[in-house]
Amino acid sequence: MTMTLDQLRCFVAVARSGHFTRAADGLGIAQPSLSRQVAALERDVGARLFDRTPGAVTLSAAGETLLPVAVRMLEDRDAAYRRIEELTGLARGRLRIGATPSLCTSLIPDVIERYHDAHPGVDLHITEAGSGTLTESLAQGELDLALVIAERAVRNPALDLIPLLSEELVVVSSADRPALTRRRAVTLSEVAGHALVLCHDGYDLRVALDRAFQDAGLQPHIVVEGAELDAVLRFVARGIGVTVAPVTATLHYPGLRATRLTSPGLTRTIGLARRGGIDPSHAAVAFHSVLRECVVESAEGTTGLTLRIPDGAFGRTGRRSGRPHDRP
Repeated sequence: MTMTLDQLRCFVAVARSGHFTRAADGLGIAQPSLSRQVAALERDVGARLFDRTPGAVTLSAAGETLLPVAVRMLEDRDAAYRRIEELTGLARGRLRIGATPSLCTSLIPDVIERYHDAHPGVDLHITEAGSGTLTESLAQGELDLALVIAERAVRNPALDLIPLLSEELVVVSSADRPALTRRRAVTLSEVAGHALVLCHDGYDLRVALDRAFQDAGLQPHIVVEGAELDAVLRFVARGIGVTVAPVTATLHYPGLRATRLTSPGLTRTIGLARRGGIDPSHAAVAFHSVLRECVVESAEGTTGLTLRIPDGAFGRTGRRSGRPHDRP
């Protein structure tokens, strides 16, 4: 059976008007064309759909059976067109975004607020996890986009990675305890001797810091560990200890001071991961635009941030050469 929507449209028009010529006029086609469509549909279903008498056309038993099905199919087609138009116009839709916990306390809230204000009809789902978990979820189709730490992203040739920002890791202390904040810079060795509040094992930031201490042959003095970054920063603000955190994470917490870390200085690269070789959805393209605006504004107004977005990185196509295993 090869019935088409055009055949069904002609059939429904005749059924509703009770006349071939009036149905053709209503559809804006020639009456012979409409008759051919109905005849082809009758051949496809193997039954006569209309009883034709002089001056009248009525539905046969087969026609009465087909009519509600045909109407529903045409309505479904129209609904599909409407929904696609809504998606392309961003009146509705869904976007699944992943981000690391440290980015959820810094960059992501500004991006989400701006995106939601511009496109309130798009449902947003946020997954908060480490960079490795996020890139694996992205590769499996469970996410549309992921904001990750490039150095911690899982190597996967199916994914593209757009570098966004390089940011310094800084020593964070309470503004009420100025022993560190009066200085312009602090060495990693000096940090190791202070009471430290650190995130849990496996946290991207903790892994980088543990490696730095190990490479320098230092044994840090940890007094509290195991929390997420949000709690760590609140503990630091209370004067429990100091920590090392991305510079962007310190911007949204009152009562904190950031001091540059040296000998060695530590940095990380924030990147946007997405599946390669496919065009992103309209909702994702709009997110790209908002994200770029926020990243550029952050880099222009904050010491310790360096913009890394390559030219043309946010084009419509999803294919580009950079991958999570390519160090930006």
